[in-house]
Amino acid sequence: MLNREDMMELTRRMNLDRNCFFRIAGSYRDKEGCEDGSFNTSFLKLDRKDKVKNLEIAKAVVFADTNEELKEYPITGKDPRMAELRSMLEALRECGLKNDALLDVLYDVLSERYVKTFKPDNDFGIFVYYGSYDIKLKGTDKSYMEDSEEVYSFLICAICPVYEDYDPGFPECGFLYPSFKDRSIDFEHIAVMGNAGIIKDF
Repeated sequence: MLNREDMMELTRRMNLDRNCFFRIAGSYRDKEGCEDGSFNTSFLKLDRKDKVKNLEIAKAVVFADTNEELKEYPITGKDPRMAELRSMLEALRECGLKNDALLDVLYDVLSERYVKTFKPDNDFGIFVYYGSYDIKLKGTDKSYMEDSEEVYSFLICAICPVYEDYDPGFPECGFLYPSFKDRSIDFEHIAVMGNAGIIKDF
């Protein structure tokens, strides 16, 4: 089970003053899933308006109702499909999204799953964020200390309907990898917002 406080701790690092993201990549798709353009850039190079919009999108995935809209699923074990997904996500996490060929594979697979699961009426966008959070030690009074306990680097993916001028709406589904549990990295699980079909039938 995910801990709501853990998710809230992450979202507090998703604003302009305490931004935790380094890179953003994405693919725009028509409602049949065919690509209509892609991008991959430093998050810090976005203008203020785009930073705010993308922080809202990424935050919406993690801020979803814990264990209701946002649920964790095992990403290890004997299922070769989940092992393939974990291998791909781990490679993207380790390179900080700086592998367009691997991103293209991820976009194609997620697009196929999204179209089959949601049968969208609109064009849509797949947005992937790479971030890092220095997990601060907590004192006995639960206050944060200056020293870091560990560094949690992670990916957030959000799939959103896209409207005129490539303007994304609220995410319909997405995920956080690796999961964040008990204020630590949980490589055994992925936290999925919305319909788990986007990853379970990977």
